[in-house]
Amino acid sequence: MAEPKLKGKQWDLAVERELLAAWAAEPALYAFNPDRGPTFVIDTPPPYPSGDWHPGAVVGYSLIDMVARAQRMLGKAVLFPMGLDRNGINIERTVERKYRKPLHEWDREEFIAKCREEISRIGEGILEIARRMGMTMDLANTYYTDSDAYRAYSQGIFIDLFNKGLFYRGERPTFYCVACGTPLAEADILYEEVPSTLAWIRFPLEGGGSVTIATTRPELLPACRAVIVHPEDARWRDAVGKTAKVAIFGGAAPVVAHPGAKMDFGSGAAMICSYGDMVDVRLFRELQLDPVKAIDEQGRMTKVAGPFAGLAVEEARAKVLLALQAQGLLEKTEAIQHKTPLCERSRTPVEFLSQDAWYLKQLDHREALRRIAHEMAFHPPRHRQLLLDWIDSLTIDWPVSRRRYYHTEIPLWTCKKCNLALVPKPGKYYRPWKDPAPFDECPNCAGTEFVGEDRVFDTWMDSSCSNLWVSRYRIDDGFFEENFPVHLRPQGREIVRTWLYYTTLKSYLVHGKKPFHDVMIHGLGLDAHGRAMHRTTGNYVPADPLIDAHGADAIRYFGASETGPGEDFRISEEKIGGARKFITKLWNVARFISMFPPVPAGKLKASDEWILAEMNVLVAECRGAYEDHNMFVPSNRCREFLWNRFAPHYVEMVKARAYEGDGGAVYTLHAVLQDLLRLLAPIVPFCTDKIWREVYGGSVHGELFPSLRAGVREELTKLTPELEAFNSEVWRLKKERGIPLGQPLEGLGIPESLQRFADDLRKMHHLA
Repeated sequence: MAEPKLKGKQWDLAVERELLAAWAAEPALYAFNPDRGPTFVIDTPPPYPSGDWHPGAVVGYSLIDMVARAQRMLGKAVLFPMGLDRNGINIERTVERKYRKPLHEWDREEFIAKCREEISRIGEGILEIARRMGMTMDLANTYYTDSDAYRAYSQGIFIDLFNKGLFYRGERPTFYCVACGTPLAEADILYEEVPSTLAWIRFPLEGGGSVTIATTRPELLPACRAVIVHPEDARWRDAVGKTAKVAIFGGAAPVVAHPGAKMDFGSGAAMICSYGDMVDVRLFRELQLDPVKAIDEQGRMTKVAGPFAGLAVEEARAKVLLALQAQGLLEKTEAIQHKTPLCERSRTPVEFLSQDAWYLKQLDHREALRRIAHEMAFHPPRHRQLLLDWIDSLTIDWPVSRRRYYHTEIPLWTCKKCNLALVPKPGKYYRPWKDPAPFDECPNCAGTEFVGEDRVFDTWMDSSCSNLWVSRYRIDDGFFEENFPVHLRPQGREIVRTWLYYTTLKSYLVHGKKPFHDVMIHGLGLDAHGRAMHRTTGNYVPADPLIDAHGADAIRYFGASETGPGEDFRISEEKIGGARKFITKLWNVARFISMFPPVPAGKLKASDEWILAEMNVLVAECRGAYEDHNMFVPSNRCREFLWNRFAPHYVEMVKARAYEGDGGAVYTLHAVLQDLLRLLAPIVPFCTDKIWREVYGGSVHGELFPSLRAGVREELTKLTPELEAFNSEVWRLKKERGIPLGQPLEGLGIPESLQRFADDLRKMHHLA
């Protein structure tokens, strides 16, 4: 008997590192080659380096890699770039914490140097995990959003849009994070239910009586300019039209009937302050109230707070409540859960401060953006609604300026004489806070002195250029025209409101088109209890130990097979271990087949034609799923086929013929194995490639997906249930009677419908 070509009865994880070396020595295997076929461009999410790569992110990017591998095997020339999003507040806060020194106490250039040093070190860890997981992005040419080239690119697009009149400067209420020290966009905000105290405060009315307001923000009393009650609220009908005296601070606040008041919340009466929430912002405009700034950019009370000036918000809140109680104006307090806006990065409550900022017009384009959302194909389709809901929820234009350092600078200079904002020509990386103005005189007033803008972009201003960058907009006009819209945007659902939305907006404003043909949204990796993983909650599991323990293929297979497209998944080491068992099963089936040298197709028997017909069914299902960017179907269908059909039924049916050298059996065993390896190659690239290299030579990743095999009697698949039921019945009877599987079983006839398989079934079961 011949020895198997594949050695070892278990899948050896050490082989994965051997294959990484082999792939590195074969750069053409995954390289973008336009001569290979039609191009397929993927706008891969540039991950933000913020420490260990989250195992959910590792699975998410592995799914994207499976798409890239599948498209190559569908005959496409795949451009699969890799970027790292290295701008932003996260790395700045890392440096601030490390050196215990807030940003605005640093020399700007020194701080920038420290950020670059930290982010470079962290980023390399992500790239190493990507390599270890067998991801085939162009890691050698990784782009960085903090590089001079990318920043110049982002600035160039800003300059174009600025010249179209799409940016404006204005002072208006905006979201503000005290911890980050910067304005925020709506996409930077999370709303969470947090414990709070609802205070019932009595406001005396001129002429007698009072109105009781309920608020979670008593520290904003000095900024109260009106009280609203619902027009149908009988409790306060007599107060409408009167003027209330603001508790403690004594300001005058008219009582106004307004449908925005919530009769079922608190007392039904609410104070309108500048600014407690977006309702306050809207009503200040609607009622034409004069705003008062009660909280400053450091999160402390201003001088209008009188004796509470200089206190932090939380401290002021507590002391105001004590003062109200002392004056007999606090009727009661109650503990509630309150939906509170938090900064996504710092998780601190957001303030609403009036700020001078640069804005990009977005509200004017909502109808066009909704139309574009319907022009893109979503996978799964239901996740289009995430984008539509976000577009509908927008209330302000996009504030794009930040008072930070480690971001792309806003390329503007202002004329000292006439205050006109000027932009330079695109193409160069500009640092207006440091560089001299790139023009001699103001075109408006001929002034010759200019002040450089010291603010920077919101980081999404850079990230939203990624699809333009990878499709070579303004770099290679011919390539851009052929590949824009970009073929695929794959990403997590948690950044639909940011990355997908801002890219859609930017592409529309730049080119008037949808940014992508297809959008693939994957779910989030959660812990075993369905909670998001965070270090602060103690449920975080780093990816490295999982990879070391189970291997890349097992994690990739787990990610593909665990849930359907777009669904969240729970990181389970037990299930990852189960995925490794499947890989070992594949290895052992291949090891058996490797005993027999491949031969040309001989005379096929009914059993051979049957499994080849079943293989055709599998090929059709898997190819269709891969074309739909669905990894769940091929991963699970291939496992079912291997474990429940091919190995227990067909392999056992033809084992005797294979040992006898029957050409039909040997040919079919190899034909099915080759098809399985090619169908599974995008998902488990290591094991499939090792088997292919050892048994057939070359790499499976240079192959195309199998096509439907011609000349196979497809009608044989109708016999599958009966054939498998017969085999299962024989196994049951032998177990019931204590007969070893290799011993004869008498008195059992083969049904007439299965007579075409009779020879193989007799040999398989040792039927008398």
